[in-house]
Amino acid sequence: MAARLFPAVKFVIKGSLAGAAVYMAYDQGLLGSSTQGAEALRKAQAALPPAIQEWTRYIGWELPPTPKFDFSPSDSWNKGVQTVMSALSVAPTRACEYTVEGWKYVKDLVK
Repeated sequence: MAARLFPAVKFVIKGSLAGAAVYMAYDQGLLGSSTQGAEALRKAQAALPPAIQEWTRYIGWELPPTPKFDFSPSDSWNKGVQTVMSALSVAPTRACEYTVEGWKYVKDLVK
């Protein structure tokens, strides 16, 4: 009986952890717009260094200072979207070019 119950308990625990992670991401605004994501990143950058310093004092470890990041998720997102849209806009033209080159190659092989 316990052998059949253990996988079910593991599944429930893993599902609960995954659900909690998704809820926390939603609650913090990570699943919203890019401005909400940028705000969540600013909050994390403000909250993490003091928390890490407190933990290191509690444990007694000495860590190097945290690096400063100049990163904008909205700029990176926009750059990615622009790159994908650019690739999709030239895809039909490139497909025609590659098809013509392929036919030429096949014709040269048949000769």
